Amino acid sequence: MKSRRNTLLGLGALSAWLAGARALFTSGPAEAAAPARAYEVSKTDVEWKALLRPDQYAVLRKAGTERPHSSPLNQEKRAGTYRCAGCALPLFASSTKYDSRTGWPSFWKPLDQAVVEEVDRTLFMKRTEVLCRRCGGHLGHVFNDGPRPTGLRYCMNGVALSFAAA
Repeated sequence: MKSRRNTLLGLGALSAWLAGARALFTSGPAEAAAPARAYEVSKTDVEWKALLRPDQYAVLRKAGTERPHSSPLNQEKRAGTYRCAGCALPLFASSTKYDSRTGWPSFWKPLDQAVVEEVDRTLFMKRTEVLCRRCGGHLGHVFNDGPRPTGLRYCMNGVALSFAAA
């Protein structure tokens, strides 16, 4: 039978190991020194908090993720355009939306020059983060398991988007 002391020591060792392992999989010094990208729409943190709902702020400004299957945009079937919830930049045409069965709105192609992509090394993996080109808001990630013609799946957070019907 383990003592409380041994359990706490084990948890401390595990925490230290995870912190060290995280350093191996997250941005290194060279990437951390890279200058931040300048965006056309730039606001202070206070301004973003006043403009966005708390769930939108958590995703767009803090790179959070909404719960799967929670976005009403998953059920949106009308023709139209999906826009950035932070700055209203058109991002995706409804004609490129499809049901990826992941629980998040998915698209196989963004509109031309609507998004920028960055390397994301969080959660012990390397992914491609998708950001709004105009305000830098975190939208989601892109994966190489989508349908034709691109083979890409732009897996977006619904709270990071708004929909404008055609």
